[in-house]
Amino acid sequence: MIKFDAEHGAVHYPPDRRHRLWIRPSILIGTGALIASLVAAAWIEMAIAGLPHIPPVPLAYPSDFAGPHGFPLWVRYSHFFNFLFVTMLIRSGLSILADHPRLYFNDDCTPNSEWIRLTPLRVPSDRLWTAKDDARFLTPLIGTPGYRHTIGVARVWHFINVHGFIICGLYFVTMLFTTDQWKRLVPASPTVVLQAWNTWVHYATFHLPAELNGFYGYNALQQIAYFTVVFVFGPLAILTGIAMSPAVVNHFTWYAKLFGGRQSARSIHFLTMLSFLAFLVVHITLVVMTGFARNMNHIVLGTNDAGRLGIWLGFVGIGVVVLCWIAAHYLSWFQPRALQHALKVVAYPMQLLTLNRLMPQQTYSEKDISPYMWPNGKLPVRDDWKHLAADHFRDFKLKVGGLVENPVELSLADLRNLGELEHIAMHHCIQGWSGIAKWGGIPMKMLIDLVRPLPEAHTVAFFSFGEALYGGPYYDTQSLENVLKPQCLLASEMNGQPLPEVYGAPLRLRVENQLGYKMVKWIERIEFVESEKKLGAGEGGKNEDDEYFDLLPNI
Repeated sequence: MIKFDAEHGAVHYPPDRRHRLWIRPSILIGTGALIASLVAAAWIEMAIAGLPHIPPVPLAYPSDFAGPHGFPLWVRYSHFFNFLFVTMLIRSGLSILADHPRLYFNDDCTPNSEWIRLTPLRVPSDRLWTAKDDARFLTPLIGTPGYRHTIGVARVWHFINVHGFIICGLYFVTMLFTTDQWKRLVPASPTVVLQAWNTWVHYATFHLPAELNGFYGYNALQQIAYFTVVFVFGPLAILTGIAMSPAVVNHFTWYAKLFGGRQSARSIHFLTMLSFLAFLVVHITLVVMTGFARNMNHIVLGTNDAGRLGIWLGFVGIGVVVLCWIAAHYLSWFQPRALQHALKVVAYPMQLLTLNRLMPQQTYSEKDISPYMWPNGKLPVRDDWKHLAADHFRDFKLKVGGLVENPVELSLADLRNLGELEHIAMHHCIQGWSGIAKWGGIPMKMLIDLVRPLPEAHTVAFFSFGEALYGGPYYDTQSLENVLKPQCLLASEMNGQPLPEVYGAPLRLRVENQLGYKMVKWIERIEFVESEKKLGAGEGGKNEDDEYFDLLPNI
């Protein structure tokens, strides 16, 4: 157990650590009915016609072999590293999911509209319940890094490992099609589907089919399963991950719709994880049942014998993977800043060249506005904010200064007189939920034109009346380049009404190519500075300082 001070311990070790898996009954019944129908069809066929004959596949036998055989070194190493990256992605993904343990097929994320939740809690209606309150504790035995509110470090591991997963996958597919090994995985005849069904009938009725020697070829059902894992689950996981990027979704509004919406993409992303897990369970079970020693020698040593060396070396490889999980846990809690910087080195330059160049240009209509928007963050407790709120912020003055030629103090009326714009945008929270709302306010470009930043001012800092999770005033920063992008507003209105207190009154930032924590609520003042390194711990914001969030969260 990691030792925290009292303030951090209260967050990471909550008294309520209960878990509950709830799935919408219609989905559970539909899935169960589909599986039951496939099993029933297999039993009916066996009862009427007997077990189907599975014809021999000539190329699967060493005495009649004319195709690829064996597992070359590149296959065996790809197999190991893919196992490592997939398990790390699953563990870190579960930690991310625990921060908003609900999945939807709608972009509103209204409580009780989810199709699955991993929490026993229902959102209370008698008090303020934020998205942070809804997060759940996750044991480090299951997730990396584990505990509660560790999404910043979990994202570090997720994105570092997704680079490895993609590189490993591209290498494997390239080698596959530059050798004849592709013939193992890619079905070359429609008869494979019939043979796969015949094989399924054997498995579903508890009859093992005549097992081919995997060193020389796979049966039809295995071939389709491997093909699906490599060419369907892998790409689908990557494509749905991209569909959760605010920079992508708010520029290419059609992209997330390919998957049914941003939240549907998140749900499909989760289902691909379950598919990988299901494949691993079935795959390992069959490896053990169909000649464990021989199968381990195939994939570890590349030999076709029944010696024990492949088993022992295989267990060593599995032990290395488990040690990586343990090392990741301890690095997460003892070297989190180094991990944060490592991800920045890996991802930040590419983000600047790609995602950050996308201009927000989303076009939603009034009918798209969500009936519910999750509140988040700590409502300010400062007396000055409470007094301003009691008078509907009539006496509020926004202070804008720092490295500018024309420092100003502006009331809400002054800001409105500068010129207001409205747009309807999808809000993307780092925890996973989303919501669509209409925001009205002054474009940051107008404010920048008024105060005229000095040439050395490259960063804009927004300071809040509210506090951060672990205490201290909340702040965050944006590059001057990003606040000049279209649809970047200092919003004072939401859905045609004055901005509600719970959503950030008197002012909140809207910058539509990034995740929500960068959109500071309850703004007190704005300063233009040389660099984010001049403020706080130098990481770009309070969540970046304390929770190791990304400086530039375009995804």
